[in-house]
Amino acid sequence: MDELIDIVDEQGNYTGKTCLKSEAHKFGYFHPTVHIWLFTKEGKILLQKRALSKKVFPGLWDISVAGHIAAGEVIETAALREVEEEIGFNILPENLIKIGTRKHQVNHANGIIDNEFHHVFISELNVPVSALRIQESEVAELKLFNLDILNNTSQYENVLLPEYSAYYNSVFNAINSLLNR
Repeated sequence: MDELIDIVDEQGNYTGKTCLKSEAHKFGYFHPTVHIWLFTKEGKILLQKRALSKKVFPGLWDISVAGHIAAGEVIETAALREVEEEIGFNILPENLIKIGTRKHQVNHANGIIDNEFHHVFISELNVPVSALRIQESEVAELKLFNLDILNNTSQYENVLLPEYSAYYNSVFNAINSLLNR
């Protein structure tokens, strides 16, 4: 779905300009997105298998939930909205924990230029996976994996991308420190 999004500069500062998501991806404009990693008390991480219709990384086991922030939308509101839209899970705002912001730049073979600032959150998944409702245009499947998959991406085929292992390791450390309190 094409949506109106805010444009930020190379440091992540809002410019006051907006454009369609498709334009940002065509011209490489920096824009904000959200990543939400959902974990269980038992040390599992929820991953989603991206729908085969996705333009980037179709069929890949990926972040629990990710999405674009609509123009003018508050970052945390976007995170809560994306989780509800993609998997039908409602997180209380006080249970959404921001662990950082990450600059991401990649040119995809299909012409999409992803210049994004990922606002990264973690939250506990306190319902069974069977209670979740997937948005089929975005998500093909949901599955719990052992949390240590975030430290061992190269051992798995089609699960996360090994080139982002430092990022996954930082998510692992944030979740692990929360679980070991």
